[in-house]
Amino acid sequence: MNPQAKLVCTTSLILGSTITLSSNHWVMAWAGLEINTLAILPLIAKSHHPRSIEAATKYFLVQAAASALILFSSMINAWHTGQWDITQLTCPTSCLVLTAAIAMKLGLAPFHFWFPEVLQGSSLITGLLLSTAMKFPPITLFFMTSQSLNPTPLITMAILSAALGGWMGLNQTQTRKILAFSSISHLGWMTIILVYSPKLALLNFYLYVLLTAAVFLTLNSTKTLSLSALMTTWTKTPALSAMLMLTLLSLAGLPPLTGFLPKWLIIQELTKQSMAPAATIMALLSLLSLFFYLRLAYCATITLPPHSTNHMKQWHTNKSVNPLVAILISASLTLLPISPMILTIV
Repeated sequence: MNPQAKLVCTTSLILGSTITLSSNHWVMAWAGLEINTLAILPLIAKSHHPRSIEAATKYFLVQAAASALILFSSMINAWHTGQWDITQLTCPTSCLVLTAAIAMKLGLAPFHFWFPEVLQGSSLITGLLLSTAMKFPPITLFFMTSQSLNPTPLITMAILSAALGGWMGLNQTQTRKILAFSSISHLGWMTIILVYSPKLALLNFYLYVLLTAAVFLTLNSTKTLSLSALMTTWTKTPALSAMLMLTLLSLAGLPPLTGFLPKWLIIQELTKQSMAPAATIMALLSLLSLFFYLRLAYCATITLPPHSTNHMKQWHTNKSVNPLVAILISASLTLLPISPMILTIV
């Protein structure tokens, strides 16, 4: 891709996100989301492969529909209240439409079908952007309107997301699709706590971004797109493969790793809110996700590959690991002991 075009796309992504994050007016927030959508499309379609073009088309259609619903929701609210302020969302109909629109933007179940397909058609770095940076503006809108939203559809979508994200990821062999279903499952955890503790939902999002970035960048540095390729990475980069295994276990939420912190706090908060059944269901559904994380970790470090693999052999190189990957992996594994300090900051 042309460096100038890449610069324009990256700048537009930052600009669109900044506009949405800093706006109080619905039309400005909508404009920021539109800039974001248009900026990421060339990055998805840059390889000119039919799958990439298909992914870009699907992404455009879904995001355009979601943006139209956001505008529709804000117009209904303005019609009823005379307010265009994001925090003054009081009309129940517009709250429901907004919930559906942002769920579509994020890829929450039952609006999740586009996300694995789009991620599979993108490169790993574009997939990282779609899984993290592109979810930040919609999550922020959820955060700003959390006091007005109806908890019933949010809890329903959260449990559905955790169930489908875990269940549909079980039989996948492509790493990008597995990470897409992992993202859907994590979004369920963020959504269920959003109304009761928005700050905890944001903390969960930050830690999810940290862990997902570590996994995506590790897979990108080893050029791993499928489980069969993952089985041979230990011969090239044994240390990185071992760290990838631990990062995946952290993403699964196993103690004493960083990923355990948000799950622990969310279950604690749900129990305080007299929602023990919902907390129990979420904890049980996380076992589904745990299975495919363990499968990935097993492929990364414990399996010996067959002698006749059906992918291109790669040279063993003593290439040094990107410092950013090292920092992200370290944070993904060691933040749990300083959780009291993190909670005071948040």
